[in-house]
Amino acid sequence: MRIIIFTDLDGTLLRYPDYSFEEALPALKKLRGKGVPLIICSSKTRREIEYYREKLKNNHPFISENGGGVFIPEGYFSGETMNGIEGETTDGYILLRIGARYEDLRRCVRELREEGYKLQGFGDMSPEDIMELTGLPEEQAVMSKMRDFDEPFLCTDKAEKISLLFKRVKEKGYRYTKGRYFHIMGNSDKGRAVSFLVKLYRREFGDIVTVALGDSLNDLPMLKEVDYPVLVQKQDGCYEDNIVADNLIYAEGAGPAGWNRAVLTLIERI
Repeated sequence: MRIIIFTDLDGTLLRYPDYSFEEALPALKKLRGKGVPLIICSSKTRREIEYYREKLKNNHPFISENGGGVFIPEGYFSGETMNGIEGETTDGYILLRIGARYEDLRRCVRELREEGYKLQGFGDMSPEDIMELTGLPEEQAVMSKMRDFDEPFLCTDKAEKISLLFKRVKEKGYRYTKGRYFHIMGNSDKGRAVSFLVKLYRREFGDIVTVALGDSLNDLPMLKEVDYPVLVQKQDGCYEDNIVADNLIYAEGAGPAGWNRAVLTLIERI
């Protein structure tokens, strides 16, 4: 039976704030040796994920911007598996577009600001602003602005007004979530994207076992779609307290250290 693993990046496979995955190297080596697909499912953009896929020597499909886009390398699945899948071909991928158009999200952000909400999206920030906010190096800060389906934003309003902001987002026909930052997006989330890929892997391989690892609220839809959901500790040793899922596994350790321990344990158990 094949094991398929989905993973968040920031705070999960990547340690914050230095974005290192060195502590996860033993588990990553084990996965490569066993031929286990590792599918990145992140709020990061396509360009950012491609950067880490190259470092990880990863050639599997990936999910960008909180489920906004599913990118499948051309030829990865058989023609029979892909039969009936309507996607667009782009730069060597089959792209399934689930999320909203970025220009529509930016328009929504501008409208909300005109209504008096104090919010600032990544589209309003310079690469230097994002570097200061996130700790990203310049190259990756530039990549983080190359968005297609999701707009991260900050809001300096008080909690009561932020609740009203979320209500207005819904009234405008969009959704929101929270990772390290707030995000506005269309009718997409990590769970919908993971569910789509799980169906393709089942077509390709038959019986599979699915695992997902995340650390934040925006990972909850993904965790609900798999057989073994794993919640990784945050850097302060706490767990996201709004995560509730059947059979939830609490990883022992923060970031890539907890990720490594959980993956090695599950590989042996499964």
